[in-house]
Amino acid sequence: MKQPTLRLTPISALMLLALAAVWGGSFFFAEVALAEVPPLTIALHRVFWAVPCLAMLIRLRGIPLARAPRVWGAYLVMGALNNAIPFSLIFWGQTQIESGLASILNGMTAIFGAVVAGLLLADERLTAGKIMGAVFGLAGVAVIIGPKAMYGLDPRNLAQLAVLAGAFSYALASVWGKTMLAGQAPQMNALGMLTGSSVLMIPVVIWIDGVPEVGLSLPVWGALGALSVLSTALAYLLYFAILVRAGAANLMLVTLLIPPFAIALGAGVLDERLPPGALGGFALIGFALVLTDGRALARIKDILRPAKS
Repeated sequence: MKQPTLRLTPISALMLLALAAVWGGSFFFAEVALAEVPPLTIALHRVFWAVPCLAMLIRLRGIPLARAPRVWGAYLVMGALNNAIPFSLIFWGQTQIESGLASILNGMTAIFGAVVAGLLLADERLTAGKIMGAVFGLAGVAVIIGPKAMYGLDPRNLAQLAVLAGAFSYALASVWGKTMLAGQAPQMNALGMLTGSSVLMIPVVIWIDGVPEVGLSLPVWGALGALSVLSTALAYLLYFAILVRAGAANLMLVTLLIPPFAIALGAGVLDERLPPGALGGFALIGFALVLTDGRALARIKDILRPAKS
């Protein structure tokens, strides 16, 4: 039986915009929280408070909890690769660079993901388009960082590399999730992953930052709450819903939509200014994503191909 073609319908397109907004907002919320909370503690807040939200949803929907030790071991690894490591790296990076710039560098996630999947998964082969996409994506990153980065490392350059490392960790997580968590309910995967990352981060945060402070200002608590409830719990629900409706290829488009939201919030509220090469680099990363996806080029080839008589 032929599988139905997954398309980006008006409803799924609106959901994609909503996902881009809540994920783009995560860079802004983190920037606000960094005024009073260290990066690792922000990462813990983000995953910890999302757990009861998703647990309540799973209970209301009657979704059974996973019980196999193997599955919970996979959740721990998934929590490290998809939450604990990238959140910590990206939030630390934002202590040195603007939230809009961090979101642009994070746009390499889809390109890293396509290449890593092509190398490690038998059913997602590494095509010429994906290789060229990686080349153009790296060129975009080089334009953003600028030629001065070649003369030595400074905190800004290290911060940009940290964000890129976080994007690469996301790519590894996508392969791990597809390999180890297939067959589990998507909502259960989200809950298990966030539970695993919380378990991993609690001792690390207490060891490095100490017990989290509760006497924070109202704006910072608001930013932490939005980061956890909107940019994490709600985001993962949108993520899995779009995946079912439109498929993984269409879901990758969110990577191009996140930076405009983050840049607009950073410029409008935080008065941030991006380096001169940021938008040019973003354009190269956007073109890289088109090459990686391959559908636009295939459509052009179909249009240019002579019609059979």
